[in-house]
Amino acid sequence: MKDGVNGVALGVFVFFFLAVTVMGFLAAKWRKAENENSLDEWGLGGRSFGTWVTWFLLGGDLYTAYTFVAVPAAIYAAGAAGFFAVPYTILVYPLIFTFLPRLWSVSHKHGYVTTSDFVRGRFGSKGLSLAVAVTGILATMPYIALQLVGIQAVLDVMGVGGGEDTNWFVKDLPLLIAFGVLAAYTYSSGLRAPALIAFVKDTLIYLVIAVAIIYIPIKLGGFDEIFAKAGEAYQTVNPATGKPKGALVPGEAGQWTYATLALGSALALFMYPHSITATLSSKSREVIRRNTTILPLYSLMLGLLALLGFMAIAAGVKVTNGQLAIPQLFENMFPAWFAGVAFAAIGIGALVPAAIMSIAAANLFTRNIYKDFLKPDATPEQETKVSKLVSLLVKVGALVFVLTMDKTVAINFQLLGGIWILQTFPALVGGLFTRWFHRWALLAGWAVGMIYGTAAAYGVASPTQKHFGGSSAEIPGIGEIGYIGLTAFVLNLLVTVVLTFVLKALKAPDGVDETSPADYTADAGDAGVVTELPKVGAAGH
Repeated sequence: MKDGVNGVALGVFVFFFLAVTVMGFLAAKWRKAENENSLDEWGLGGRSFGTWVTWFLLGGDLYTAYTFVAVPAAIYAAGAAGFFAVPYTILVYPLIFTFLPRLWSVSHKHGYVTTSDFVRGRFGSKGLSLAVAVTGILATMPYIALQLVGIQAVLDVMGVGGGEDTNWFVKDLPLLIAFGVLAAYTYSSGLRAPALIAFVKDTLIYLVIAVAIIYIPIKLGGFDEIFAKAGEAYQTVNPATGKPKGALVPGEAGQWTYATLALGSALALFMYPHSITATLSSKSREVIRRNTTILPLYSLMLGLLALLGFMAIAAGVKVTNGQLAIPQLFENMFPAWFAGVAFAAIGIGALVPAAIMSIAAANLFTRNIYKDFLKPDATPEQETKVSKLVSLLVKVGALVFVLTMDKTVAINFQLLGGIWILQTFPALVGGLFTRWFHRWALLAGWAVGMIYGTAAAYGVASPTQKHFGGSSAEIPGIGEIGYIGLTAFVLNLLVTVVLTFVLKALKAPDGVDETSPADYTADAGDAGVVTELPKVGAAGH
């Protein structure tokens, strides 16, 4: 790391940060609604976004600053195993093509704002709805914290805030300012702010990756040289484990881990509340279908992004915290002004998803805890006010998390969040296609998956920590090392199926289903009236 503050890079970073701040506040007047005091308007942008806005919003939502920093950091630390993110983002789009349009249709028909709204309406169970809501909030909190970790990594590399011995307030002041700005424009503009800023964020990221993938290899002597140096580095023995640090190609022992992590992550990605919030903000079912066909462009970008991990090794980047490897690579290799552009891409790449995540978590609290259990007669105005306040509290919680805990704790909690959120899959996706599952069986399956997943993750040790040292463990009955979240999901599903048979045999009461088969294929009419499409594969009762 270079001594002192990189003034030119900081100046460019501040310019872009101020630009998106202005955009964030102006977004309140973009597509301005007649009545802003409803969650449909503040939390879902009026459900009015077309194909391109939704594409940028979903891209900004899913491909975060943490993705920008952590995927190549995983390659930098361990080699090709970090590439699991590429196949899982390829697997996810055919998967969501099958169920997201159905979720959009039924949510549009009934005014659902969250996945828990749908679960409550489908199964007539506030308990199951509460379980899905609490899981969503718990899984989202560390994800927001990691966006702030991404900003902090960039600020550290630029030399802003001083060293570790600097007064904590001075050191964290830039992050506090960034947080304050994010909180202010999210409160003011709701989902319209990240939707507008996402255009800038994704343009910058595509620009930086396009330049990096051409410019850096030229400076390093080409990809042959890069892979050769990376291969040599991975063969070095790690003193903590007594094994090589990594590999250019995953070994046979790691194949189960690689495959289950990719599959489990693909199943989990669109269970996150922020993914669904961005989806439900679109104006039609067809917008969702189009987006599942063009979003794989981001997977291409992700594959190129991952290669930066190899480049960091070849460039001789040495950092104790792997999350700093790519920001440090940019500062070492790029002219100062373009390093500032790259840092701005990462910084803005944190603001967009952090805003959407905080809105999504706030919507879950408001609709499925506050309205369902605390104030059933809440008006739309009261719902919006509560959601705005909770979105602030969520961001404050994430900020406290980042400032008071070790960064590895935030990363481990995010890994745990992925295990947790996957346990909502049977209730959400299962409910979109069948009503056969019993609500009590789904709740029991969820509880088993959560308990097993948490306990198994707690038992994973790493060279640096005793508990929550990773997200992979031995798969019971198979003996291979695999992703804990997927194992927990299989147990969840088994319990759900067996208990459904038992409860139906005992004639346990079903909840009331407020949806109808036609709701799952409905689209928005020209005048905002729901019309029906052909009832192919409509969900039954």
